[in-house]
Amino acid sequence: MTHRIDEIDRVILYHLAADARTTTAPTMAEQVDVTPATIRNRIRQLEERGIVRGYHAAIDYEAADGKVTTQFTCTVPVNERSAIAADALATHGVVNVRELLAGQDNLLVTAVGEDTDDVDRIAHQLSELGATIKREDIVRTDTTQPLRSFAPDADGPPSAVRDLQSVAGGAEVVEFTVSQEAPVVGTTLEAANESGLLPDDVLVVSIERGDTRLTPSGDTRIEAGDVVSVFSPDAFPEALVESFAASVAGSDAG
Repeated sequence: MTHRIDEIDRVILYHLAADARTTTAPTMAEQVDVTPATIRNRIRQLEERGIVRGYHAAIDYEAADGKVTTQFTCTVPVNERSAIAADALATHGVVNVRELLAGQDNLLVTAVGEDTDDVDRIAHQLSELGATIKREDIVRTDTTQPLRSFAPDADGPPSAVRDLQSVAGGAEVVEFTVSQEAPVVGTTLEAANESGLLPDDVLVVSIERGDTRLTPSGDTRIEAGDVVSVFSPDAFPEALVESFAASVAGSDAG
């Protein structure tokens, strides 16, 4: 099952993939103009939804006592692929298994052996499980990096618009992050509507504040750092961005 993610989620995933050990919630919060509590809440949601599946150290096994890392390219019966993959992962020395959507060469197994004899032992056990080994390659290096399209925009301040989703009939649901200097900060939804900051035909459907999600009402007061989801029956008015973003005066003052 797939899940929609917005700009905040993408920035979190970028930093976790780049350096999950030392990157802090306040550091990520500054880049997307939300509170650290919102970042921590989003990380928990990403974990619960199975998008973030774990945190792993990048280990150079060759540097650790000269161990040999080998990748086995295998073919297994398609209807037994998942079962054999699970058994392969339980084999001593195997550190990673990937199932591929292919009829041939549909299982990649990465294993770490003490020496070449130990690698042969792993190969023999994989064969006994029903895997036909097509290739056996010694891994020289293994380098990863975060997905660049998830990287925060370094060319300017974060945008107030975090996500936009089109729904039936031409309507849109837009997600905003409320800037510190935004005109709507400190006003209730009722007051914002009366003053024209929120047009009559838009509806605030949810407000994410730190680790809580509020059900909006007329007396709900908007705070800086809130992540606000707004429903518009048509394409959302561009003027709405100005209500949630830093005001021109506030930007000039900086």
